[in-house]
Amino acid sequence: MSSLLQVKNLQVAYGGIHAVKGIDLDIQQGELVALIGANGAGKTTTLKTLVGMIKPAGGEILYQGQPTAKLPSYAYVSQGLAMVPEGRGIFSRLTVEENLQMGAYTRNDKAGIPQDLERIYHLFPRLKERQKQLAGTLSGGEQQMVAMGRAMMSRPKLLLLDEPSMGLAPIIVQKIFEIIRMIAAEGVTMLLVEQNAKLALQTANRGYVMESGKITLADTAANLLANERIQHAYLGD
Repeated sequence: MSSLLQVKNLQVAYGGIHAVKGIDLDIQQGELVALIGANGAGKTTTLKTLVGMIKPAGGEILYQGQPTAKLPSYAYVSQGLAMVPEGRGIFSRLTVEENLQMGAYTRNDKAGIPQDLERIYHLFPRLKERQKQLAGTLSGGEQQMVAMGRAMMSRPKLLLLDEPSMGLAPIIVQKIFEIIRMIAAEGVTMLLVEQNAKLALQTANRGYVMESGKITLADTAANLLANERIQHAYLGD
């Protein structure tokens, strides 16, 4: 396997806060990697920095072996880097289908877009039922499906997921994670930030633990699930 994303000594500071304090991450092609930690640990800041929404104060991000420092944030999607943000960020006044088509706006292969729409509807049958409905009128779980489907429409090489289970009923969370596993099985590389650490580690290949802006532990997901300190701090055991 080759590295799709390498993060070296990444530092992020804003508003007088040193939010990320020199972290290293390495994500291999085809992996599903979880980034877990308490609220305020710096996880969302890390994701936003990886897609150019926040400029780093130091360190280096290499995507497909190339530094991203000079890449404008709008260019990331066309490079195969897509993010499903915390809070979903859908276009509430557009229909479900219009939201999904927005995910394909950087693509030149117009013939492949209807094909991918059908693929999304296969992954999310609920969205097919609601394709002409305004996205703002959907339930929270359905909006999360729209956000994930929209990101998938860009045909990402690396998909960043920020708190996909937030605010959702347990039965919907299970459904969302079932779909995350299906997407991973298709070979899409993923970096998953998730408050539900147990579910994240049960889904992932590997995991990183972030505390106060630093990576304090990195291991296979199975080893992290078995780690007593992690069980006590994050898994409620």
